[in-house]
Amino acid sequence: MKKFIWYTVLGLIAVVFIGTAVFLYNKSQEKPVVYQSDDVFKTTIVKKTVAVGKVIPRREVEIKSQVSGVVEQLYVIAGQTVKKGDIIAKITLAPSMVMLNQAESQLETARLNLQNATVEFDRQKKLFADKLISASEYNKFLLNYDLQREAVTAAENNLLLMKSGATKKSDKVSNMIPATVTGMVLDLPYKEGAFIVETSSFGAGTTIATLADMNDMIFEGMVDESEVGKIREGMELVLDVGALEGEPFTAVLEYISPKGVTDQGTIKFQIRAAVTLSEKLFLRSNYSANADIVLEKRENVVAINEGNLIVEEKGQFVEVETGPQKFEKREVKTGISDGINIEILEGLKEGDKIKHR
Repeated sequence: MKKFIWYTVLGLIAVVFIGTAVFLYNKSQEKPVVYQSDDVFKTTIVKKTVAVGKVIPRREVEIKSQVSGVVEQLYVIAGQTVKKGDIIAKITLAPSMVMLNQAESQLETARLNLQNATVEFDRQKKLFADKLISASEYNKFLLNYDLQREAVTAAENNLLLMKSGATKKSDKVSNMIPATVTGMVLDLPYKEGAFIVETSSFGAGTTIATLADMNDMIFEGMVDESEVGKIREGMELVLDVGALEGEPFTAVLEYISPKGVTDQGTIKFQIRAAVTLSEKLFLRSNYSANADIVLEKRENVVAINEGNLIVEEKGQFVEVETGPQKFEKREVKTGISDGINIEILEGLKEGDKIKHR
């Protein structure tokens, strides 16, 4: 009986020992690596660069006044379409006392000069009739008389213009501000009651309204100097307008600046592209936009995920699946890349399988 118990204990110890040894052995063995494979496929690859900018009207015009005064009435609102010649605003004239005094003084001087010229002309006219002076001498006094009459008329018109905004002969009123172009009113910086300054040789004057042709829009943006050498006029752009999510616009590159500018320590070049408008969506002035400029495009080409490409000094390679979990290294020739997929020119065909990296 004692021998049986002894043999049983030894057997249990042996079983525990062998089980522990087998467990530790299996745990120490590395599990075989199972590699995934990716298909070689056909797709369209587009190589592009991005320009950041905004959409603006090609022609934007500031409407200014020829007289100083107070905005009495605005006849339009922002967003309204106007035609050339339509009245934008009416100005109540407010000439300074200095300007009025000068105009009145000029008129008085002109009248005195005309009075003297009239007396002298009448005297010379009588002498010419009596053939006491030559025709050329008479014509000098006639010319001076005509000039003094014109000076009086000009002085009268100048004073009348300051007081009422129009002259006797003019059918245009200077204090009525017309649209100089056909377009949409983008902005009316000043409200009724605001004082404005006239346009003169001393300054540009106050802007009463800003008009633009919203049917002719352009994209203006900046391109990094590392990319500007790859683009050319006539290239197609795809605009992503931030305010109009999921609605891309197309544009055609029409201008590349010959001079770069420094922007945050890097050199960039301005570009301009004509935008193709959509009938469904309205593009507003100064919408921010990103433009994808297509540098190269390959359609229906053999390609792989660029992450599966092995780049070495001797060339570019992939690992091609030759059997279950069997791969061989093969050199390939590549084309363009869009940063995700890369074109395969030689070494692979559609349907091949390569090791996923």
